[in-house]
Amino acid sequence: MSQRKTLRLVFILIVIALAVWIVLPNNPGIHFTFFERDIKFVQGLDLQGGLRVLLEADLPQGQEIPSDKLNAARDIVENRVNGLGVTEPLVQVAGSRRILVELPGIGDPEQAVATVKETGLLEFVEMNEQDFIYVQTGVSIMTDFGITSTEQEPSGQSEETAIPTEADGVAPTEQAAGSDASTPSEPGEETKIFHTVMTGAELLDAAVTQDPNTGDIVVAFDLTDEGGAIFGNYTSRHVGDLLGIVLDKKIISAPRINQPITGGGGVISGQFTLEQANSLAVQLRYGALPVPLKVVENKTVGPTLGQDSLQKSTLAGLIGMGVVIAFMALYYRLPGIVADLALLVYATITFALFKLIPVTLTLPGIAGFVLSIGVAVDANVLIFERMKEELRSGRTLRQSIDLGFSRAWPSIRDSNLSTLITCVILYWFGNTFGASIVKGFSITLALGVLVSLFTAITVTRTFLHLVLDNIRLVEHPRWFGV
Repeated sequence: MSQRKTLRLVFILIVIALAVWIVLPNNPGIHFTFFERDIKFVQGLDLQGGLRVLLEADLPQGQEIPSDKLNAARDIVENRVNGLGVTEPLVQVAGSRRILVELPGIGDPEQAVATVKETGLLEFVEMNEQDFIYVQTGVSIMTDFGITSTEQEPSGQSEETAIPTEADGVAPTEQAAGSDASTPSEPGEETKIFHTVMTGAELLDAAVTQDPNTGDIVVAFDLTDEGGAIFGNYTSRHVGDLLGIVLDKKIISAPRINQPITGGGGVISGQFTLEQANSLAVQLRYGALPVPLKVVENKTVGPTLGQDSLQKSTLAGLIGMGVVIAFMALYYRLPGIVADLALLVYATITFALFKLIPVTLTLPGIAGFVLSIGVAVDANVLIFERMKEELRSGRTLRQSIDLGFSRAWPSIRDSNLSTLITCVILYWFGNTFGASIVKGFSITLALGVLVSLFTAITVTRTFLHLVLDNIRLVEHPRWFGV
C-alpha cells in the first residue's frame, strides 16, 4: 500500500477511535482548564418528556395583534426559557394569537409556566411611611435600631418574608411574597395610586448573586445611563425614605434609602430560593412582554411515552440497518461486506456528531437518520455497479476500483447536493413557520448525507484497497458477483 493510502487509513482509524469514545455511554466529557463540556445525547420533548404550554394573547378576540409584537413576545419568551436552563426549548408562533412552548426535561412545571407568562413589569415606586401603613402588604419598617412592625399581618397572607439585609445603601424591609401594592388596609379606604419613579425599561441587566455579608441569595441589577441618573437623583433627594420595588403590581421589596445610590445599579434582596431568584432575574433581564399572555393549555408529557417511542424507534433503526447490511452482502458479495463495514463506521460517526454538536433527538430526527442510512449505501451502489462494469471489460481489480469511484463521483455529487439543497429548504421552512418536526428531520438528514459522502468516498475506497489489492479476480470471480 502506498504511503498516501497508509496515511489515509491512519486518519480513518483515528476518526473511528474518537467517534467510538464519544458514543460510549457515561462518557465523562471534555474537561480542560480552558474548556469544559459534558458529552451526552440531548432528547427532545417527545422522547424524554417535559412540558408543553400553549399561550394566547390576553386581549379581546376582535382585536388584531401586529405580527411584529407577537414575534417580539415569542423572542422574549424564548429568552426566558433559555434563562431557566432548559435544553433545546421550542418556542414558536402558532397562528395569529398563540405561542407554543415546549420545555423538555423541565423540573418544576409551575415555576416554568409562571416565568413564561408573566409580563415582568418592574417599577420603582415612591412611598412614604403613611402610604406604607395603609398598604396591606404585611411589610415592616426598618429603623436604625431594629425592625418595628407597622401593623399586624392580615390573615391569609403568605408566610414567606424577606431577611433584612443592607446592600448598596439600601436597607430592605420584611415583605410578604405576592403582596398587592394597590390594596388598602382599612375598610372604605380608597385605592392608593403610587408614583412610579422608574420602570424596568431602564434596566440593563439582572443576575443572581450572593450577598457577601449575609450569604443570602439576591438579585443584582444594573441600569442604563439614563436610568442610573434618574435613580441617583431620586435617592439623593429621598435619603431616609422608603422605595418600593414592584413586579407586576406586587411588592417584592420595600427598602429604606440609607444613602444616595449613584453607582448605576442595586440589589433586590428577599428570602429567595435559587430557583425563585433565577426566575426573577430572567423576568427582569428580558423585560415586559409587548402582548399580555395567558395559558390556554398546559400539558405534561410523561417520560414513559418517550421511552417507549425511543425503544421502538431504535428497534426500527436496527432493523433497517440490518436489512441494508444483508442486502449489500448478498448482492455485492465481498465489496458489499466492505461497504457494510463502512456503513457501521458511518453510523458511529453520525451518532458521535449528534452527541458532540449536540443535536436534539426527536422522533422525526431519528426518522431522518434512518432515511440517511439508505442514502449512505446509495453511493456504494453506484460505485460497485461501475466497478463491476470495469471488471467485465477486462480491467484489473485495482484499476476497476479507481475507475469505479472516479466515474460514479459526478452522480454521487449531484444526488447528494440535491438532497442537501432540499434539507436547507426544509430547515428554512421549519425555522420560519415554527415547524420543529420538519426542522429536526432536515438537520439529521443533512448530517447523515455529509457523513455518508465521507464514508463512501474515503472510508469505503480505503477499505477496498486494503482488502482487495492482493486478491486475484480470476481465482475468486464469485466473490465480486461477476
